[in-house]
Amino acid sequence: MLFSFDPYNILTTLIISFAIQALFFIFAASFRTDKVTDLSYSLSFAILSIVLVALSRAFAPIQLLASALVIVWAARLGAYLLSRILRIGKDARFDDKRGNFLVFLRFWVVQAIAVWAIMLPVTVLLSLSSAPSLGAVSLAGAALWAIGFAIEIASDAQKYAFRNNPVNDGRWIQSGLWKYSRHPNYFGEVVLWWGLFILALPGLSASMLFALVGPVFITLLLLFVSGVPLLEKSAEEKHGNNPEYQAYKHRTSVFILMPPRKDGR
Repeated sequence: MLFSFDPYNILTTLIISFAIQALFFIFAASFRTDKVTDLSYSLSFAILSIVLVALSRAFAPIQLLASALVIVWAARLGAYLLSRILRIGKDARFDDKRGNFLVFLRFWVVQAIAVWAIMLPVTVLLSLSSAPSLGAVSLAGAALWAIGFAIEIASDAQKYAFRNNPVNDGRWIQSGLWKYSRHPNYFGEVVLWWGLFILALPGLSASMLFALVGPVFITLLLLFVSGVPLLEKSAEEKHGNNPEYQAYKHRTSVFILMPPRKDGR
């Protein structure tokens, strides 16, 4: 069965995403603060989900499930990142940006595009005039989302506990999930968005497969742009001269959860 969707929702979500980032940018630029950057990111997904359900009357079980999973993820991540930035006081990534209007603005533009692109599979699913039933493929996608969500929560909790222990000052975490990946939180993030794409897949006709941009975008973004590369560079600057860190780096997968290499190669 072929399903049709409202293509105007693609433009609507792009406009809403830019509007949300614009409001937060005005606040952030006015006070030269980066305390709301991550909050605006996660909040945007929740708002888009709610708006799409209301606009399209997306009340089919598969649509409500997809929307609920996005909102749960956004609420958890937003609360965690907000509490972290309030505790730390600032985000070091913006030390060379928050005082430069155009550079700071560019971040918010990229974030608006990122939210819109990553959300595409759910946007299309919530825009269907009639939705497929909640079958095995969609449930498998929801299960994959749950696995990614659990990985993200566990790795964030482990790192939070590690950093709040004074004994670990000047050290890096290499226990728990961090024994199997140097960035398990990002791995969990990618897994859950691929899960949402699979959840939506039964409703996607060939003309809607552009929604694949969503999980591909978040994968490439975290692997090559704003996630892994920045933290790898920061860790190398802090610990690069430490042989123990180099040993950890060589035996531990950079992204995918894998058993540590025993030979260090």
